[in-house]
Amino acid sequence: MLGRRHFRIKVLQSLYAYFQGGEARLEVAEKNLLLSIDKVYELYFLQLSFLLEVIHFYKFRMEESKGKFYPTDEELNPNQKLLENKVIVKLQQNQELAAMVARYKISWTEEQEMVRKIQQKLKTSKDLAEYLNSGVDSFEEDQEFVGKLFRKFIAKSGDLEYYCEERSIHWADDYDVAAVFVLKTIKLITEQFQERDSLPALLTRDSNSDAADDRRFLLDLFRKTLNHSEEFEKLIDTRTQNWELERIALTDIILIKMALTEFLHFSQIPVKVTLNEYIEISKEFSSVKSKSFINGILDKLVTDLTEKKKIKKTGRGLMT
Repeated sequence: MLGRRHFRIKVLQSLYAYFQGGEARLEVAEKNLLLSIDKVYELYFLQLSFLLEVIHFYKFRMEESKGKFYPTDEELNPNQKLLENKVIVKLQQNQELAAMVARYKISWTEEQEMVRKIQQKLKTSKDLAEYLNSGVDSFEEDQEFVGKLFRKFIAKSGDLEYYCEERSIHWADDYDVAAVFVLKTIKLITEQFQERDSLPALLTRDSNSDAADDRRFLLDLFRKTLNHSEEFEKLIDTRTQNWELERIALTDIILIKMALTEFLHFSQIPVKVTLNEYIEISKEFSSVKSKSFINGILDKLVTDLTEKKKIKKTGRGLMT
C-alpha cells in the first residue's frame, strides 16, 4: 500500500526525534517507527469505516422518517439507490474490512454528532440529488459517486481530520495519505470483487516489492543511517567547509545522511532515484533554500564517492 517515499519520510521523522533526544534507546525508536507505519493503515481503515457509518446513519434517518405521525409519500417510499450502491454494499460485506475495524477497535458510537453533520451535508447536496435522479443504474456510476462522496464530504471534513489528529500524534501528516488510498480502493474495486477478497489498495506496492522487503528497507535505512552517522558527518564536513554543522538545519543533515546510506549500503537503488527522492522530500520538510543546498552537497559527495569507487551498485544503469 505505502510507497518507498512514505517509508523514507517516516524514517526521517523517527531519526529527527532520535537526534533531538526524544528517544535514547534504539529498540524503542525502532518500535515507534514500525508503529507509525501501522498507524497509517489504521487511519485508512478508520476513514473507510467512517464512510460506511455515514451511510448507516443515512439509512437510520430514512427509517426514522417513515415513523413520523404524518410522513410524506417521499418519506414512506424513499429512493433506495444510495443504500443499494454496489460499491457501498461490497465494502459493507467485505470480511477484511470488518476484521480490521474490530482489530483497531474502531467505533463511532461517541461521535454520532459528527456523523450526523456530514450525513446532513450529503443528504441536502446537489451531488446526491443528481445521483438519485440520474436514471442510470450502473456499476461505473455507483463507483464514481462513492469516490465523489468520500472526497467531498469525508476526506475534506475538518471535523474528521481534527478528530483523527486528536486521537493520534501520528496522524497529523498522514490524513491525506490515507485518504488517497481509500480513493484508490474505491477506484480499484470491480464488479467481481467478493466479500473474502483483500481490499485492492492494500495490494498496491512499488514494483518488485513485498511486505518483507518493505520492512527490511525501513529498518535498514533507519539502523544504517544511525550506525554510520559520525562517518557521514565527516563526509558532509568535507563539502561544507564554510558551514559549521551546527548551523545547518538538522532536517537537512538527516536527509543527506539518509541519502549517503542509500548510496553506500543499498546496492539495488539507483543513485538518480536516491537523489530525486531526497530532493523531493526536502521540498516538504525543509526550508525554501534547502533544495539547492542538499542537491549541491549530494552532487559533490556522489562525485567524491564515485571517484574513490565507494559506490557499488548491482545491475545495469544503477549508477545514473
